[in-house]
Amino acid sequence: MTTELTIASITEFTWNWQGHQIRYTVMGTGRPLMLLHGFGASIGHWRKNIPVLAAGGYRVFALDLLGFGGSDKPPLNYSMELWHQLLQDFWNARVQAPAVWIGNSIGALLGLMVAADTPEIASGAVLINCAGGLNHRPDELNFPLRLVMGGFTKLVSSPLTGPFLFNRIRQKHRIKKTLHQVYRNREAITNELVDLLYAPACDRGAQQVFASILTAPPGPKPAELLPQVNVPLLVLWGEDDPWTPIAGAKIYQQLANSREDVKFLPIANAGHCPHDEYPDLVNQSILDWLK
Repeated sequence: MTTELTIASITEFTWNWQGHQIRYTVMGTGRPLMLLHGFGASIGHWRKNIPVLAAGGYRVFALDLLGFGGSDKPPLNYSMELWHQLLQDFWNARVQAPAVWIGNSIGALLGLMVAADTPEIASGAVLINCAGGLNHRPDELNFPLRLVMGGFTKLVSSPLTGPFLFNRIRQKHRIKKTLHQVYRNREAITNELVDLLYAPACDRGAQQVFASILTAPPGPKPAELLPQVNVPLLVLWGEDDPWTPIAGAKIYQQLANSREDVKFLPIANAGHCPHDEYPDLVNQSILDWLK
C-alpha cells in the first residue's frame, strides 16, 4: 500500500534566496535526494513519494521552484539557468553532500543540467519523463501550430488580455481537463491534485510568471547535456505521455545500451507523471536502483 503524505501534513520551511522566499521540505536521514517538480507543480506533487523514499533510508529534500507552489512569484525573466543557480545555492545552504537529483518534466531537465554542469553536487540523477526544454522551440512545431502558439503567447503576455486568458486557463475544470490529457491513470486525478495545482495559480504574480515562462528561452537540449554526464542515471518513462512521447526517449534507450551505469525503464499505461500515477512502482524502482 502506498504511504501518502497529504498536502496539509507537509512540514514547510522557508529559505531566502536573493530576497525571495523559497518553500521547501525535508524528511528522513541518510544520503540526500533532491526532488524537482515539473511545470505548474510543487512539493505536493511528490506527496506519494517523499515518505516512502525517506523510509528507505534517505534524507529527502523537495522545494518549490521560484515562481511555483508556495515560493515567491516575482516579475522576473524566468529561465532554466535561473533555476539551476537557485538549486546550486540551495544545495550549498541546506544539502552540502552529493545528492541524487530526481525530477519530473522540466524538473528532470534541471536534474540533468545539475549532473552535467555541476557534477560535484550530484551523485546520480533520476529522470522521469524528462522535458526537452522549458517550452517548445519554434523548429519543433509545424507551420500552422507555430503561428497559433506565437499568437497565443502574445495574448497571454499582454497586460490587457493576459490576465483574462490566465484566469480562464487556471479554472479548476480546465486544470482537470488538462490532467485527463496527460494522465493515463484517471484514478490518480483527484480533487486534492486539482487543488494543489489551482491554489498557486491564484497567487499574486502567477500570471506574470506564466507569461514569462511562455516567452523564455527553452534552455539546453538533453542531447547536448548527456555527453557531459558521468554519474549514474535512471530514466523512467510513462509510455503514453502525450507531452513527451516515448519516441523522445530513444536517446536514453540508446545510452542505456552503451553504458552500464544508465538504466532505462518504460512504464506501461502511464502518462507524463508516473510518479503520481503509479507511485508504488516508481518508488520501488528508484529504491532498487539506489541500492
